[in-house]
Amino acid sequence: MTILVVEDEVKITRFIKKGLEMEHYTVDTAYDGEEGLEKAEINNYDLIILDIMIPKIDGIETCRQIREKRIDTPIIMLTARDTIEDRIKGLDAGADDYLIKPFAFGELVARIRALLRREKLVKSTKLRVGNLVLDPAKHEVYRNDKEINLSSKEYRLLDYMMRRPGHVCTRTMIGEHIWGYNFTDESNVIDVYISYLRKKLDSSFQKKLIHTVRDVGYKIQDKSRKK
Repeated sequence: MTILVVEDEVKITRFIKKGLEMEHYTVDTAYDGEEGLEKAEINNYDLIILDIMIPKIDGIETCRQIREKRIDTPIIMLTARDTIEDRIKGLDAGADDYLIKPFAFGELVARIRALLRREKLVKSTKLRVGNLVLDPAKHEVYRNDKEINLSSKEYRLLDYMMRRPGHVCTRTMIGEHIWGYNFTDESNVIDVYISYLRKKLDSSFQKKLIHTVRDVGYKIQDKSRKK
């Protein structure tokens, strides 16, 4: 499950991102309304956490524009102002829920789970590439019905790629999505984790699913089914 957090306060963003990743969610971040809107258009998120007081386009206007573009992803709005008027504006703009700062992280997680259940954006939809299956509901991965144990980052990397089968995931895309917004690839950390995945997913099988796109990045694809 992939969540977009749109929040300009870096400490809060890191706090939410770290906590949600420990709950096995994949987290993308944006620090202003324009960036949040752009990412919401490009990517298929399961849920958006959107602060009201953000630069460039405020949260309420960002929410309104997301809905105008017929994006029905559930939205939880965050605000430091506990007024009925703010809540009404946010809900009228298309938000599904509201959370007042400061909040307990456990309450945020509970609200996320409730929204995902209510909207029937069910975690049980399995991702498949060839005979490789990722089950977001159970955080389990199988190939030929054999369970494969992955670390948290390995799982998030595989989840990210399997949601884009056949499409190139550039090193920048992978770095920012898995390691954070300010990721700079000064080491070979991406190559290392791709190597880990290949060892666990591909080494025992003749058909390889993880492919290198030279000088660009990686993609996951069952090439035997390529048209």
